Amino acid sequence: MDDQTPLSPLRDFAVWEPALRLLLGADTDRRAGRPARVEGRVGPHGWRSALPEGLSPSEPGIVDLWRAFNRGGLGETLFSAEVRPDGRTTLDLAWTSLVMPRGYPNVAVLTLVDGVLPEPWRRLPDSVPGSVPASSADLELLERTLRERLPDAVGATEEEIAAAEARLGVTLSDELKVLYRVTRARWDWEDFHDDYEEADRVNAAVGCELGSLEELYSVDAAARHSSWTYGATDAVHTPPGAAVQGLAGSPGWIVFGSNGGDELAVDLTPGPGGHAGQVILVSHEANLGADLIADSLTDFVLDRTREERCRQGQFPAVARVRTGSLPSIEAAAHPDLEVLSISRSDGAPFSLAPLTGLPRLRTLTAFPGTLSDPLEITGLTGLEYLALGAQEWRVLLDAGAVPRTLSAAAIKVRQDEDHLSVAALADEILALWDRSRTIRTLIEGNLGPAGSRATR
Repeated sequence: MDDQTPLSPLRDFAVWEPALRLLLGADTDRRAGRPARVEGRVGPHGWRSALPEGLSPSEPGIVDLWRAFNRGGLGETLFSAEVRPDGRTTLDLAWTSLVMPRGYPNVAVLTLVDGVLPEPWRRLPDSVPGSVPASSADLELLERTLRERLPDAVGATEEEIAAAEARLGVTLSDELKVLYRVTRARWDWEDFHDDYEEADRVNAAVGCELGSLEELYSVDAAARHSSWTYGATDAVHTPPGAAVQGLAGSPGWIVFGSNGGDELAVDLTPGPGGHAGQVILVSHEANLGADLIADSLTDFVLDRTREERCRQGQFPAVARVRTGSLPSIEAAAHPDLEVLSISRSDGAPFSLAPLTGLPRLRTLTAFPGTLSDPLEITGLTGLEYLALGAQEWRVLLDAGAVPRTLSAAAIKVRQDEDHLSVAALADEILALWDRSRTIRTLIEGNLGPAGSRATR
């Protein structure tokens, strides 16, 4: 392995020595004349390894190693060190395309197809025939109120409004046009002369941090996608009477301002119980959906707000089989089922036979040991994301039965599992899609005999 590999900044054994000494702890194996083994992973989200009692990831030697990874710009790196009684050490490193997301330390995620997002982030808005503005939308009242509050504001021309519509590819709501005819909210010398107090007056008059006409944009679903781990296990949910569609984004969600953290948008593609031109809040803490806060821009400016919160995907689209939830696969099976998660169970493993032929099932996640026959997965013909334990993946690989419909996959890693063996398993999966695989390198060093003083 030459020095141009991604691991080259960490090929110096001295970088690892303090952390390895800490991980050896009491070193009972070597004191008994046996080789000792320590392993774990380091990545952008921190350190993951079984630490001796009384130690934490904030120990200087561990923190220094993590900082070295960050300086090297590395992704997930798995390590396994064998330390012989005389101190001779072999450190095996694997730089891998595995991703272990924050909050899911025991799930290794593989992207198999570039540029493909989970289905909820590909979902386009449904057409809602007959959708009209709310009765509270009052163009005259809105314009009069804004002009009284902003008598000296510089408004947009009809040509400027038409240019914004052409850029966005949508026709703006009449209320939004009224807003920008009163103030185009251009924060430059021509309109505000760098007068921040005037900008504050505009924001107070409208009720939010107002963006300029030139800055209008639609909410992009891809920009809200966080990872397959989260995205594949959720579903778009729009109840029959919902005011807002439970989408990740829409060409008709036109962002005109913010509350300092969340986006405020005029909704041109409302839900079945909503109004064209209603005002919604797109939370920065959510990946799907938006909350209704006003039936019209007139209501919003006059502070006549109300709230209808978006509801996340739920049964029958999303089902979780585990203790205290759905008791069986049969209870989860439904023609509308999109996502099934099987968690740890003290009972017998589950058969997937009741799921065969379900038309919308796209995600299956199963805790290791919860499937009676992993080969029943071959009856699930529409999977785009599959998360299984290493043994279940082994069964599929040996049988040549890994679903080729997948765009992403995950290996659920047990606490006691050898991470480097997981990387090798991941390589076998990646090879089916001709994806880049793990880069391995060995480093030799010496920690000295058992009982040597730890580096702190």
